[in-house]
This record gives sequence, C-alpha cells and structure tokens, in this order.
Amino acid sequence: MSASVDGRGEREKYFPRVGSVRPSHLLYSAGVGAVVDLPSISVLVQGLDTWDYSRVVPVAIQEERLLANVRRVLGPQVAELREPPIPEDEGYAGTGQSDRVGVPVVPFPQWLRCTACDRLGRLDEGSLWKFVNRVRSRPDLARFAHAQCPSRRNDPIAVPARFVLACPAGHLDEFPWVSFVHRNKPCPEGSGGRLSMEDKAGNIGPNVIVKCECGARRNMLQSVGPDAAGRLPRCRGRHPHLGLFDSECPRANEVRTLVLGASNQWFAVGLSALHLPSRSHGLAAEIERLWSILREVRSEDQLDLALRMMGELVGLRPHGTTAVWKAIDQYRRAVDAGALAGGPTDLRVAEYEALTDQSGSVDQEDFTIRTVRVADAATSLVEQVVLVERLKVARAFVGFTRLDAPEWNQALPETMVRLSNLEPTWVPATQTRGEGIFIRLREDVLTEWEKHADVHPHVEALEAAYGRFRLNRKREPTGWPGARYLLLHTLSHMLIRQMSLECGYSSASLAERIYHDLDGRPAAGILIYTAAPDSEGTLGGLVSLGEPDRFGGLFRDAVDEARWCSSDPLCAEREPVDPEDFVHGAACHACLFLSETTCERGNRFLDRSLVVPLDPRPELAILPSA
Repeated sequence: MSASVDGRGEREKYFPRVGSVRPSHLLYSAGVGAVVDLPSISVLVQGLDTWDYSRVVPVAIQEERLLANVRRVLGPQVAELREPPIPEDEGYAGTGQSDRVGVPVVPFPQWLRCTACDRLGRLDEGSLWKFVNRVRSRPDLARFAHAQCPSRRNDPIAVPARFVLACPAGHLDEFPWVSFVHRNKPCPEGSGGRLSMEDKAGNIGPNVIVKCECGARRNMLQSVGPDAAGRLPRCRGRHPHLGLFDSECPRANEVRTLVLGASNQWFAVGLSALHLPSRSHGLAAEIERLWSILREVRSEDQLDLALRMMGELVGLRPHGTTAVWKAIDQYRRAVDAGALAGGPTDLRVAEYEALTDQSGSVDQEDFTIRTVRVADAATSLVEQVVLVERLKVARAFVGFTRLDAPEWNQALPETMVRLSNLEPTWVPATQTRGEGIFIRLREDVLTEWEKHADVHPHVEALEAAYGRFRLNRKREPTGWPGARYLLLHTLSHMLIRQMSLECGYSSASLAERIYHDLDGRPAAGILIYTAAPDSEGTLGGLVSLGEPDRFGGLFRDAVDEARWCSSDPLCAEREPVDPEDFVHGAACHACLFLSETTCERGNRFLDRSLVVPLDPRPELAILPSA
C-alpha cells in the first residue's frame, strides 16, 4: 500500500508500516495466519509466498538436525531456516527504505465500527472509511477513520468489529453480519441495508446488538454457546492468509464465533532443537563449523577462489582444495539425505545423550555443561544434576492450528494449516542463547514406582479422560504418555515455580524440556532453561541454582510447597469422571499451572499426588510423607 483515497475523493499519502512485534512473536503468538491486535487496528499476517526479502539480506540459521526434521514435515524442498525480515535502520531516517522491510499484513476483519455513530460496514464499502497513517516514526498511530460520520467529531476512529468465525479444521472467516441480523433472510431494503452495532460493554456475556435500518436487530449472545452452530452458516473453508478457499471443509458444521483477540484463534506448530557439540574430528569438524559459508560453494573452482579470498577459511588452506572439496561434498550428501537426524524424536535422543554423558565436562561456544554433585536432600529421587552454563536453542515454525492447541507429543496435529500456497523452500526460525539446569531422576526408583502407578485407579481415570479428550476433538484416542511423563512434568512445574522465586527470572521467562520416552527407550530427564535472542545469552542467575549448596534447599522447598494448595481439598481430590475430559488431577493455577510460553503441554498431564502424598490417595506418591 502506498496511497489511500479519503472521503472527499482526494489522494492522501501514508506510510506502509502499521506496527511492530518482536521476531520471536512470529513463531509463538503472531505468526502466519494469526490476527494481531495493534493499538487501533487489527491485521492478519500473510503467507510466506508474500514475504519480501528484496530489501534485506536473509539471515539463515545453521542447525542441520532441525532442518532435517523440518524437511520430514514439509518436504525435501525446504532449503533453509530463515530469520524474519528485520529493518537494519530503526531510526526512520533517510529514504525510508526500512519502512518497506517487514512482514506483510492485511486488515482483518474487514468489517469496521465507527466509535462515534456505531456505523458498521465493510472496509471496501465505497468511501465510507479512510486509512490514516501520516507519521513515519509512529506506526502505532495507524488507524481507520469514518470519513463521512454524521457526528460532529473530526475523523472519528473506526475499530474492527470484534467477532470472527473459525472452525477446528483451521479456517477463519468474517462474521456474517448481514445474514445474521436478518436471520438468513434477505433485507427488505435491498443488498443488506445500513448496519450499526451497539456495544454496551455489559458484564454478562457479549452485550452487543446488531441492527439494520430495516428494523431487524439481534443480540450477539445468539451467536455463541453450544447450540450456536445451528444459527450460523457452514464453514466456507477460507484461509485469508493465503487468499483462497478450500473446496470442502471436513468440519463445516462446527463453525464457532470467536471474539477478536481470543487466545484460541491461533496456535503455533513448531519444532525446536538444542545446538549440540559436533562429534566430528579434524577436517570434518571444520567443515561443519563453517557450513554457513561453505554451503554456497558449488564447485571446486569456487572453493579455490574462496580459500584464497576469505579470511574465515584460512584454517582450511593447509588441507588443500581437493581434500576440502571432497569433505564438503560428503557433508552436503549427509545433509541432503537427512543423515544428521533420524526422525522427529531423534532431536531429543541426541540431546539426552549429550546431557547425560558423564565422560567429562564440555566447554564449547554454544554448549557448555558441567556435572555437579547431587545435594543430599534430593538423592532419594535425583541421579544427576548438570549445569548447562551455555546453550543455544533453534526453533522453526512449520504450521498452525485453530481452536485446539497441538498436543506437543512429537506428532503433528491432523488439522495443521500450511504456511504458503506453494511448497515452501524456507521456513521462519529463530535462535536464542541462554542457560539451564538438567536433572535426571533415578531409573531404579522410577521403574519400581511405575509398577503400581500405571495401574492405579486414579491414573487409569486420567488415561480414560485423555481418551475422551481426543474423541471429543475427533481424533484417535492414542498417545497417552503414561504415569512417568506425568511425574516428570509435575516435578518440572514444581521446580520452575520455586526457581522463579530465587533466580530473578519470572516463571514466564523459563521453559521446560521433558525427556521420558526416546524412540521406545525410557528416559527420566528434565531440562529447565531460559534463553534470550541477545548474542551473549543470559546472566547466570538460573544455572547457579544447580550448585549443591543451593539445589538441596530448592528441591526441598519445591516439594514442601507442593504438599498444599490454597484450593485444597478441591484441588487435591480432583479426578475426571465421565464425561469430563480434563487431563490433570491435583493441579490448578494456585499450585502448578504455568504460562503458555513455559509449559510444553498446555498445562495438561499434571498431578501433585504423583509426587507428594495427598489425600485421598497418598499411596500413589513417589516421595514419602514429610
């Protein structure tokens, strides 16, 4: 967009940038297909086909294990993991080229309401609305205005009509205002009449009334609730981020009204991997380290020139051009064949092996670990504590879902929506650096506990609820992670909540990574870490909690805190009964739940009674009474 037409038919210049989000938001909360609420307008992020890197140098993230798994999901044509386009100049000076660098968006929904006269209309409805974005340095002031408002206010702001339609298959559409207010009948005034919306901001339900000049009126309460689908049209199969409609929607009768900004309108589907130290030696290790440069070399002649001209490659010169080219070719074949990763779960297999390796400390630029003595207070359950003093995490964005969050069980959701019309040759990715603590539990204690935990009536009730959870979402009732995962996940949340009180980071700044079943082999590891996009990573406040003189008190306090909850006895006694489908037991916001950025399973599969004795099932706990 470069110009608009105001209500008087005059052309008005404006700037294309309408707001900003952090690059990481494009992978977690505001990526392709998501509706982003800006201060005065709402926009939808368009598909990868429209992302423009012509004015910025693409930054590729080198993480071959992660790239190999992305290829297994999206196809072998994916060539790289790429950071979102970021302006080099944030000063809005000079030619303003930085204004044209960023992620393309379109206004959505395209129905607007005037805040002065309550007029409701489409964005393309003649000259009813105009776009105002006149200050280059203040894209947050971008807005739409009612160009012909009958009130005396000058250019009153027009806000998005705050309802949209979505279905579990991942489709998103405008709310059918005209057909809804007329109850699927034609308007006596013609093509739809003149609509208005009264938003009384009531505190009981959406107290919003839609009216037409013909006299028809309807409350938005009739568009929500368990029987609302019968009053709404069938899903049209629309993907607004791609500009197309699917020929058929498999769940067309399950369309739902969402309030703009609802947290379930978009869930990212991503793959992530820790950067691990290379197991190669000699020339092969050098090729792997310099692969971001050498991957562009396509012939031995190009390599000869690069070795002579590039200072970064000076260490390869003694090996000779022929030997280096042979090593490059071998590494490229391994990358193309996916030999650097064996499957989605292999990402965590290699990580677990690296973190539990007791052959000695590792000190590399992006992976530094040190095994320390386990504090006496934790030896009854903890086998190993590893201080991860430096780590790097790469994350790739491969799709998204609507209404139902992905379950993060290493299996891709059946309703995942694609990011582009064509098969993508790259996907958005980010990398962060930080620190963490890895904790491995005693396998002998876990194995003995599992013998009675897996067949305990309470665990079986949770498993049955998980089956109902899957069936209610029209999925096969498979994928139950088992009592071991519930134990590890619960202990992780207990430790994170306690760590946030002592390390200086909020719980939302911490993340977890659970290792419990790696290609059929049992594991018992918890990685709690924090990471930031800064090249220097974080400050060390978390990793110091793993030292023996601090971890013992931390572990003891976390266990003591889990023995009670302000919602007890209701929390402690919670157990799902048919037809309930919640997948947690003794867990709630007061004792275990964490933010979405922290928990890898959406606060499911949690239960304090598996860790500490709680009435009415104290025999289920792995730890003894205090």
